[in-house]
Amino acid sequence: MKIKFVTYFLLITALEITMAQENYYLNLYNNYENFKEESLTRKWFKHQDILPLISRLKKNKNFKVEKVGSSVEKRDINLISIGTGKTKILLWSQMHGDESTATMALFDIFNFLSSDDEYNSLRNNILSKTTLYFIPMLNPDGAERFQRRNAMSIDINRDAVSQQSPEAKILKSIRDSLNPEFGFNLHDQSTRMSAGNTYKTASISFLAPAYNFEKGMNETRERSVKVISYLNKMLSNFIPGHIAKYDDSFEPRAFGDNIQKWGTSAILIETGGWKDDDEKQFLRKLNFIAIISAFNSIGEESYKTEQLEEYFAIPNNEKCIFDLIIRNAKLRYDDTVFTADIGVNRYEEVEGDAIYYKGIIEDVGDLSVYFGFDEINCSGLDIEGGKFYSKPVINIEKIQQLNLPELYREGITSVLISGDSISSNFTKYPISVFQKKDENNEIQIGKAANLAISQSGKMKFVIINGFVNNLTSSVNKIKNGIIVK
Repeated sequence: MKIKFVTYFLLITALEITMAQENYYLNLYNNYENFKEESLTRKWFKHQDILPLISRLKKNKNFKVEKVGSSVEKRDINLISIGTGKTKILLWSQMHGDESTATMALFDIFNFLSSDDEYNSLRNNILSKTTLYFIPMLNPDGAERFQRRNAMSIDINRDAVSQQSPEAKILKSIRDSLNPEFGFNLHDQSTRMSAGNTYKTASISFLAPAYNFEKGMNETRERSVKVISYLNKMLSNFIPGHIAKYDDSFEPRAFGDNIQKWGTSAILIETGGWKDDDEKQFLRKLNFIAIISAFNSIGEESYKTEQLEEYFAIPNNEKCIFDLIIRNAKLRYDDTVFTADIGVNRYEEVEGDAIYYKGIIEDVGDLSVYFGFDEINCSGLDIEGGKFYSKPVINIEKIQQLNLPELYREGITSVLISGDSISSNFTKYPISVFQKKDENNEIQIGKAANLAISQSGKMKFVIINGFVNNLTSSVNKIKNGIIVK
């Protein structure tokens, strides 16, 4: 009876601690804006944008900032450390230059660790029990171009063994010299991944990488699994159903897999998508909460009570989401009329110093097993390729003189440019531009997504470059037009 009572007491105590932590992190979540780094407001920023923030940390006696090497194009790569605890945790972000969400969150975390407020007990607990090491923006040359690979066109995350890139050599050297107990590999994944076969985006995905082809479970990987199990439960308070896990097939070239093999418990965090969060500011907040709570759990070793089964119960990453699905569209091929769904995706492309979107018709047919960030039910409606404005426009600047809302109501999604050829592929104006007329503006896979949807002759929606303008409301999501040459 005494043993049963002690067990019951321990379970109740653990439950009370868990509930207290949930309330604590909810409070921190609600006060996140106090720590958000205000100079980073968009997901594309460059090395030069974080240098002033790193210089500011150099003036803080609690932080140590050390240049640990240079990128291919000689941009500084820094190691930032803080804390005096026995457990060493290494984090690196932006190994892929176009995956910047966690980098923003790290600078929020630096602000949190620098503050003096009601969270002093939390930060003191973290800093007395752990020593934290950060490499923000491991791939500054890729960040400059907002591209995955480095300046040598090498994927650093496939260079753990070959060690041909200076960035990979730096990360390997730091890992070997510190020999940290934990390593956080911080990435972004496609915004169109789903948490299992559901309509819910995989906003945060985890992986405890395998260290061999057999996907073995040793003490090192077990620690990773248990920390992820803890983070899954904690984040489920904020984004229930939006958490997934990566396939754990062993990748012998990848850093996460090899770091696991080298004895550091590797935890991959991949930030996915959230509706209408193109700049990933809400997802940045989730990274902030997740990483701070991970520090605290590791410092207190509370993660050790988690069960391995809870990790494997997390749904897998799936590809079930389109940016836009138009359901039950009545289409025509020659004399045949048929009903099908239309799947549209928008892809980011860098041009100059801006990110633009290119909307493409990706699929036509039965898409009932897929979901859309946006969906339009076309039952009872008529759909056709968007129309062209009747008069050619001399140059792009003349577009601003057009009454675009009036053109939309006529089902016009495109204009024809009659002047000189255009070097750009995109326009800031919310209409598509053609250098030569596509007579049909056809609804075909691979074509630009410029569509008009009407009911009894009255226009309800226009789709321009894959973006929806709902003419029956004030919802206009058109970010940019595309230039078709």
